[in-house]
Amino acid sequence: MTERIVVGAALYDDGRLLAARRSAPPELAGRWELPGGKVEPGEHPEEALVRELREELGVAAEPVARVPGEWPLKPGYVLRVWTAKLLSGAPEPLEDHDELRWLSPDEVWSVEWLDADVPAVAAAIECH
Repeated sequence: MTERIVVGAALYDDGRLLAARRSAPPELAGRWELPGGKVEPGEHPEEALVRELREELGVAAEPVARVPGEWPLKPGYVLRVWTAKLLSGAPEPLEDHDELRWLSPDEVWSVEWLDADVPAVAAAIECH
């Protein structure tokens, strides 16, 4: 079986990284993640990233570079992360999240990231 790709955005603005707190499902609620979501069949990962950021946050963003590596999620899914820049809009928690927070470099580890996102966030920081 081919693994499905979940894309995550290391979205930066003025050196700060955007973190999103999950509101669902219950087992993930209250923990933080990089915004993003599943790549749909026939969709390129970069297109999915742009679509997910528009749907989840109401912003236009542009993928900049893929962060090296991929990280296992639930069985059958892997997380791939891109650094991204905000083109327009102010992020709002429209879908699946109840809070957003811009984290400066010394605040990145002040939130409780989802376990699967911890190595992805660490890799994204190294690339930025």
